[in-house]
Amino acid sequence: MIEIDNIVKTFSDGKDREVEALKNVSLTINDGDIYGIIGFSGAGKSTLVRCINLLGRPTSGSVRIDGKDITSLDAKHLREERKKIGMIFQHFNLMPSRTVFGNVAFPLKKSGLSKAEIQKKVRKLLEMVELSDRENAYPSELSGGQKQRVAIARALANDPKILLSDEATSALDPQTTGSILKLLKKLNEKLNITIVVITHEMDVIKQICNKVAVMEQGAVVESGDVFDVFANPKHPLTKDFIKTTSNLYKVEEMLNSNIAGVVPEKGEVLARLTYIQKEVSEPLISSVTQKFGILLNILLADVEIVSGSPIGGTVVKFNGESIRIDEAIQYLREKQVGVEVIKDARNPY
Repeated sequence: MIEIDNIVKTFSDGKDREVEALKNVSLTINDGDIYGIIGFSGAGKSTLVRCINLLGRPTSGSVRIDGKDITSLDAKHLREERKKIGMIFQHFNLMPSRTVFGNVAFPLKKSGLSKAEIQKKVRKLLEMVELSDRENAYPSELSGGQKQRVAIARALANDPKILLSDEATSALDPQTTGSILKLLKKLNEKLNITIVVITHEMDVIKQICNKVAVMEQGAVVESGDVFDVFANPKHPLTKDFIKTTSNLYKVEEMLNSNIAGVVPEKGEVLARLTYIQKEVSEPLISSVTQKFGILLNILLADVEIVSGSPIGGTVVKFNGESIRIDEAIQYLREKQVGVEVIKDARNPY
């Protein structure tokens, strides 16, 4: 649905110097994807999303939407193509002088639809975003979550194939964020609309995206299926993002603070075990205990469902014969469990 090919975007910094905001970015986003683009402030993600609908024209490279190179279109044809792309923003961008109905109806002014057809369509959209009872309200009378629902309905007015979400939940509290993400997921499934989610929160990616690209300093440093990236991150930045959403990485802090029960005693090994494949049905910890005659003491656990499969893991202490601990660790790795030894307190053997 979206093919971004070697996009470069440069700006002048006002001092006769060029700043490269995007550096040869290439991404393929398939029809029906909920594709997350994550990065810290200044990574270039919002610049990239504006290049998708050419609100910001790339300095070089091309953008193809549904097979059509929109970077080569004249102004008239570009306007037509943009109707296929809806967009929602962090601060809603609603018109305060118009009612909810008026805001959603606004993009349909030149659609050729009759007044009755527009009315029917707007009410259908408001029903879809669960705001049928608020059509006569003004934005000032709405909560943040309700305003974003109006913005989503407005973005869907022209029946777009793509919805761009630029930090659309950043101004919302966690509970409201969850409800908006559920709505986007429902719209993706019901309308088969492709959604591109720009965010700096890994939790957002984890909740609704099936693909993700991680950006740093204008470049994509890692991309792939959400499960694969979460389960086996390659780039240090990706690992940093994942640490913000998992309790498994608190163990180093606990270790440094000498928390009782965390620091391994002589002969023990402290390790982090993580899922690195989707199908995990075998009770591995109990199997290891029985098979190798060692004890595994679980200190921390953080397991949740991402993309329909369990992800996360446990922090454990191995206790037993040194050689049997090594055999157990090797066995777990052969079973596609990530084993990261954090502290080894064994005597050499």
